[in-house]
Amino acid sequence: MRSVRARAAIGATLVVAVALVAAGLAVLSVLRTNLIDQADLQAEVAAREVAGQLALDTAYADLDLDDEEDHPVQVTDEEGRVVFVSQGLRAISGTGSAGVSPVPSASVGATPSPGDDDDDGDDDDGGGSGRPERGEVSSDDPDFSDGTATVDGKKADYRFAAVEATTSAGITLTVHAGAPLAAEQEAVNTVRGAMLTGLPLLLAVVAGVTWLVTRRALRPVEGIRREMAAITASEDLARRVPEPGSRDEIARLARTTNETLTVLEASVERQRRFVADASHELRSPIASLRTQLEVAEAHPELLDLPGAVADTVRLQVLAADLLLLARLDAGEKPGAARIEAGALVREEVSQRTGDRIPVTVEVAEGAAYEVSGSRGQLVRVVGNLLDNAQRHAENRITVQVAADGRGVRVEVRDDGAGVPEDERERIFERFVRLDDARSRDDGGAGLGLAIARDVAARHGGTLTVHRAPEGGAAFRLWLPRAA
Repeated sequence: MRSVRARAAIGATLVVAVALVAAGLAVLSVLRTNLIDQADLQAEVAAREVAGQLALDTAYADLDLDDEEDHPVQVTDEEGRVVFVSQGLRAISGTGSAGVSPVPSASVGATPSPGDDDDDGDDDDGGGSGRPERGEVSSDDPDFSDGTATVDGKKADYRFAAVEATTSAGITLTVHAGAPLAAEQEAVNTVRGAMLTGLPLLLAVVAGVTWLVTRRALRPVEGIRREMAAITASEDLARRVPEPGSRDEIARLARTTNETLTVLEASVERQRRFVADASHELRSPIASLRTQLEVAEAHPELLDLPGAVADTVRLQVLAADLLLLARLDAGEKPGAARIEAGALVREEVSQRTGDRIPVTVEVAEGAAYEVSGSRGQLVRVVGNLLDNAQRHAENRITVQVAADGRGVRVEVRDDGAGVPEDERERIFERFVRLDDARSRDDGGAGLGLAIARDVAARHGGTLTVHRAPEGGAAFRLWLPRAA
């Protein structure tokens, strides 16, 4: 039961078994009903033929009975006494009268003695009691019953129909005629036997086919499992699971698994590269600071204190950037504080007193541009964009805050050389610096723009670079408005 194939085969077999059993019972019920209806019709025809003869005052000895062996007949009077039975009938049940010997007074004919006719002049009122008129056969539906009869020493099951007839003398007789149920029983038993014989074979076929089809369908899954186990053991994320040529759920599973492995491989590779680049970036300021401290220890007069402070500051900024990237990679969610973008930009620009080029802020008077998120992280984004502009601008830097659809656009423009079109996505990668900005003093560590884009994405926004009207670069930060 731990196998999917076994559970599928057992489940399919049970479902088919229940369906076949239900269908078989329904077929047997319909077949039995139809055959009993046919027996009822035969019994009713035989009973009405005899009742018609009795209504015409035919003597019992002169009754014309067709096939007395297949259609035994018993006639009873109003008091339930047997007055006539067909030839060869020795025992009967199911008619309400088990006797088969006619009473002596009625065994010679159907016409009663004159003294028996004392209906007090109510001969014409027979219809009121539900009985047939004199000399007529009841037109009501006959009563049917199941019973047995012994004819010529052979006992069998019969279906009996009871039909009333009234003689011209006013005597009401009930004719019980039977139709054999042997054919019905044989047909039902034959069908039942065929079903009981074929059902196990059919269930075996269903179970076998389900097992084979399921095994064939799950064969690619086993291949995927083995390959995943091999990838886990070897830690080689460059490997991929086999993709079947079908277009079913298993093929989609294989493709999704390979896509996941591709993303995982890229993430691990990016993490490795990040660790390597971070180690390289940290090595330079640490080595420089150590060298200066060792020189100062041996020759205090040669201590480059400003250089040591600069290396320490650079090391501190780099450590803060790496810590922020680590938190972003860990999925840290920004806060939900409501922030006015125009006020945030003005505040950040006002605090940058040591910038090489003054920054112009363009915000419409009286307009409110509220966004939600982490104030500290958004301040870091604006600061990184301004640092990048200060590094490349020649004479002018402009920050514009404006509405943009359902969001707010913060655009930082400069009049520098701009960013080549083929490098506009690459500059947002970590530790990437263009050729003219690779120096430690001018180019930084190459993390500012990467941090800015990651923060923008965490806030549901975007950060892109375009060509500014002034000729330089225009970095557009778009953030959704606060709800």
